[in-house]
Amino acid sequence: MTKLAIRTSIAAAMLCLLALAPARADEASMAQGVIESQIGAFLRDDMATAYSHAAPSIKRLYPDESSFFDMVRRGYQPVYRPGNYAFGRVKVAPDGRGVVQEVLIHGPDGQDWTALYSLERQPDGSFKINGVQMIKTAAPSA
Repeated sequence: MTKLAIRTSIAAAMLCLLALAPARADEASMAQGVIESQIGAFLRDDMATAYSHAAPSIKRLYPDESSFFDMVRRGYQPVYRPGNYAFGRVKVAPDGRGVVQEVLIHGPDGQDWTALYSLERQPDGSFKINGVQMIKTAAPSA
């Protein structure tokens, strides 16, 4: 392979990587929009909107808005009634079909939490939330 061919291959690879970067940023932005919309719905007690962001696997476990809302209210209080929250790290699956978004939350009881949201791409291209793992943040040592 000539030097020109190698340079051309490297340039083509770099262009491909640059072309993928905005798509990954778009996927992260889409996922964050879904999370923000659901948190906003929880804060307004808007069961229909909150439930609309749940993935089919969650809807199978909680087949109606009321049971879903009760589950969140009982088991995910920091998500249901966050004080402040901010988006942290995000991981997008190489095939773009899934996103894991870290959300740093100051809960209603003053405790800090990390919520790891798992979202999956739907056939229509949207993302739906298919799970949230809550991790209590350790209090800083004095």
